[in-house]
Amino acid sequence: MPRVLLIEDDPSVRDALALGLRRQGHAVRTAASGEEGLAEAHREPPEIVVLDLMLPGIDGLEVCRRLRADGPTPVIMLTALGDDVDTVLGLEAGADDYVVKPAQSRVLDARIRAVLRRTGGPGPEPVREALGDLVLDRAALTVTKHGVPLVLAPGDLRLLLELAAAPGRVFSREQLLESVWGLGRQDDIRLVDAGVNRLRAKIEDSPAAPRYVRTVRGFGYRFGPL
Repeated sequence: MPRVLLIEDDPSVRDALALGLRRQGHAVRTAASGEEGLAEAHREPPEIVVLDLMLPGIDGLEVCRRLRADGPTPVIMLTALGDDVDTVLGLEAGADDYVVKPAQSRVLDARIRAVLRRTGGPGPEPVREALGDLVLDRAALTVTKHGVPLVLAPGDLRLLLELAAAPGRVFSREQLLESVWGLGRQDDIRLVDAGVNRLRAKIEDSPAAPRYVRTVRGFGYRFGPL
């Protein structure tokens, strides 16, 4: 059973989602605050975290950042209906996907399984690539810069591997949305831009003047030249 950590401060929402996810076959642990959620994640690392954005104490954005700093555990954000600013902030903080509240457990179950399929499938062919200051290990799914390991969100690592597999090729946002996130044209294109911004923050010396992930105005992105 997928191990899910649900961090939600509203007890009625928390209990309803936990019950629904358990009925869908997930092993669910819950936390009512950011502090409690981080403690639970450290005590027994989950396979995926479902995280409310608005939490007492440490808010969901900071919880997401700390989880992302600890490792590549996927995160799905719960965001308020129509709150585009919070949605973008959640994606920028490292969330792999988001679900708008009020969330239905069946919808959340489908998004959880989709994220886990994208992050837990067979690994790439065993190849180590030196790309400028970066070294990509496609077997171990690791990235180092000047010999220092980088912690990337699963979606951002897949984005880097996809772009770096064809240096100089221009990818449209729609192509990346499908190949990296497994989503279609009707889904939120902001996932791509948020992933690029997070990736640049990790791998570029100057994210405002990127060497690796270049913008092709009016179309999308390409990798290099370095």
